[in-house]
Amino acid sequence: MKRRNWPLKGWHKRYFVLDKGVLRYSRTQQDFTKGKLNGSLDVSLAVMSINKKSKRIDLDAGDNLYHVKVTVPRRHHARQSPAVFELRLTLFSSNRQRSDVRIHVAETATRKYRASLSKAPEKRSASRKSSGHRTSLPAVCPDNSHVGLMTILYNNIGKDLSRVSMPAALNEPINLLQRLCEELEYSELLDAADNTADPYERMVYIAAFAISGYATAQHRNRYKPFNPVLGETYECVRGDRAFRFISEQVCHHPPISACHAESHNFCFWQDQRWKNKFWGKSLEIMPAGMVNTFRAPFFRRSGDHYEWNKAVTCIHNVLSQQRYLEHYGEVAIHNLNSPVCSCKINFIKSRYWGSEANKNEVQGVVLDQSGHVVHRFGGFWHEGIFCDTLPNPQCVWKPNPQPKDSILYFGFSSFAIELNELTGDLQPLLPPTDTRLRPDQRMLEEGRIEETDRRKDEIEERQRERRKTQSKTGEEHVPRFFRKSVDAAGRDVWVTNGTYWKLRENPGFSKMKNPELW
Repeated sequence: MKRRNWPLKGWHKRYFVLDKGVLRYSRTQQDFTKGKLNGSLDVSLAVMSINKKSKRIDLDAGDNLYHVKVTVPRRHHARQSPAVFELRLTLFSSNRQRSDVRIHVAETATRKYRASLSKAPEKRSASRKSSGHRTSLPAVCPDNSHVGLMTILYNNIGKDLSRVSMPAALNEPINLLQRLCEELEYSELLDAADNTADPYERMVYIAAFAISGYATAQHRNRYKPFNPVLGETYECVRGDRAFRFISEQVCHHPPISACHAESHNFCFWQDQRWKNKFWGKSLEIMPAGMVNTFRAPFFRRSGDHYEWNKAVTCIHNVLSQQRYLEHYGEVAIHNLNSPVCSCKINFIKSRYWGSEANKNEVQGVVLDQSGHVVHRFGGFWHEGIFCDTLPNPQCVWKPNPQPKDSILYFGFSSFAIELNELTGDLQPLLPPTDTRLRPDQRMLEEGRIEETDRRKDEIEERQRERRKTQSKTGEEHVPRFFRKSVDAAGRDVWVTNGTYWKLRENPGFSKMKNPELW
């Protein structure tokens, strides 16, 4: 192991143990037994690559790089140290024969789920019905092949890219607050969960919903969303989907976006805080710290409170036109109000030697209180999820087909096209901080690229001036519609203060003093 900017100097023997996804190591087995650790690594949060030339495995954990060479142990050593041998089998496949068995089993499951999904009938999603909203954007997406992305990124290697200003041609006319709402595209899965009596089957629907939020990423790797300015808000009221949603940018450094949605069947809230890092050929997007971003629907009638983390996202070949995106890592779902069952979802990282057919694979299990598997499900986060252990084996979720010519309109789904729509009857009800009223984003949607760049620079400069003024006066920004709290695990979270919809109704935002963000 070495620091990222340190040179590689020599190799050292270490004793490794992999337990619940965490790799720990000591100088010797005796040191490990005594609790003397040299270090540890959460493998699910690391980027693994194979260096064929030097015959080593590289585990990129952000600040540190772990370089590992594995030698095939002698038979008697394998018997004496099964934990070490199992680590080598699982991570590095040094025993080719047994690793081939593992690969064969995984590929068999992959083929089975894909075959089941192809035969499954289409799911009737709420977004398939006529919503009465717009079905296209005013202008096609701009050509950004001329933008010097390589220069921009290489000048910011190792930096948090959320703090780096990008040309407007690299943006899509949606921002991160709206992206949070986009995760509710398949909210009917939460409705189905609320109407399911069996807790294990209910967990399958919760898992499918957690996976469905990643589906749009398959078509959205050419452009990035706008970063909200501090105090920016977004609301979404959907009668056709029976929910209403509010989000706000509650913190700028580090950037934190909070949201809250509610319907008759569920409440949904989260605060999203990411770390973005560029490492030469790939851009990694991961939840900060120990993956402590919350997505927690609360089902009033059943009393269930589900909570889960998010997978790591990585954009590969970020400097070329052959960019592709993948999610990897384990997502664990827990019911905080009942220990009856839990769920583990594995977003499988593409294997170095794997085929295209195995990309974007997801497999999961629902476990009872004693850890026994009750349900198994799997599929692909861009194609659908099939569960063959339900009383009636079925496709639990399939993404909606893309609109015609969607590639010309930023790869948006029908739901995404609707998010920035501004109608004459809606505009008087919105606070002036709502994203739909943000001028640079609206200009981009209308294809006015040069004007977008100028206006975007003005809005960002205006935000910097507000921060300077607050810094001089010692004033701290106080979010309007969310408050900081502490959850049961002692972590800081942002939750709604319950004022948005009340103020919207009486006295109305047009009759109130509002911040001027642009």
